[in-house]
Amino acid sequence: MTDDKDVLRDVWFGRIPTCFTLYQDEITEREAEPYYLLLPRISYLTLVTDKVKKHFQKVMRQEEVSEIWFEYEGTPLKWHYPIGLLFDLHASNTALPWSITVHFKNFPEKDLLHCHSKDVIEAHFMACIKEADALKHKSQVINEMQKKDHKQLWMGLQNDKFEQFWAINRKLMEYPPEDSGFRYIPFRIYQATTERPFIQKLFRPVASGGQLHTLGDLLKDVCPSAVSPE
Repeated sequence: MTDDKDVLRDVWFGRIPTCFTLYQDEITEREAEPYYLLLPRISYLTLVTDKVKKHFQKVMRQEEVSEIWFEYEGTPLKWHYPIGLLFDLHASNTALPWSITVHFKNFPEKDLLHCHSKDVIEAHFMACIKEADALKHKSQVINEMQKKDHKQLWMGLQNDKFEQFWAINRKLMEYPPEDSGFRYIPFRIYQATTERPFIQKLFRPVASGGQLHTLGDLLKDVCPSAVSPE
């Protein structure tokens, strides 16, 4: 992974220019100006929108403020999806900045999970990390880490600290030379045009004959319609 550090850094610092506007039916004491942010693709909305919340609460009556949530063109945005995934699913063909609408009322119970604190996001994030390591290493790597390592991994993501995050995450992404690789490749394929939220199945990095699988092999196996016959 050390040879790929420049690529990892470029992915980490990917940003989406975003304009937040308050929903027109929210009750305010004065006009609410839009708020602009560069959102990190690898983070979660509810980790990076404290400034958005403070900006709009300044013009609202406190009795009108409840749980904040976001939507894009009528679609509530799932906070437990990474920001980059939300953009790619819903807005990749639109002009920038990405226009997100902010709500403080009428939380869409049927569409979104509640997120009352950053502890909820941390629990979700660590559950995903543990699931991936179970597929790759039979959970050996994550289980050998100390609690402080888990916390450093999380704080690196929360505080947008590349070095802090990758000092721990590299252990989860590497394997000893004597091993043939990960047991399975943890992946999810999200599709915007289907009711099924994502595709996920067991997929080995090496074929039974010993040849290495490619991304194309994975797509042909789990989502053949995405690959042209040629």
